[in-house]
Amino acid sequence: MDTRTELREFIVDNFMMGMNPEDLSDNGSLLELGIIDSTGVLELIGFLEEKYSIQVEDSDLIPDNLDSLDNLVNYLNNKNQ
Repeated sequence: MDTRTELREFIVDNFMMGMNPEDLSDNGSLLELGIIDSTGVLELIGFLEEKYSIQVEDSDLIPDNLDSLDNLVNYLNNKNQ
């Protein structure tokens, strides 16, 4: 399973209860769409650190890294280089 699919499944399974999974576009803002909140960001970070064996630094906690599927995939690709 590729990274994008893993991330999509995690977000749908953990944050989109009662929502249509098709509403999760690759470039839609997770915060603006109400899919994730500040507590959810912490849960997402825990998942990223455990699943991908990375350390998410405080300086990494910006929307450009974590606010959409596209941003998350790009962040992980850059982090693993």
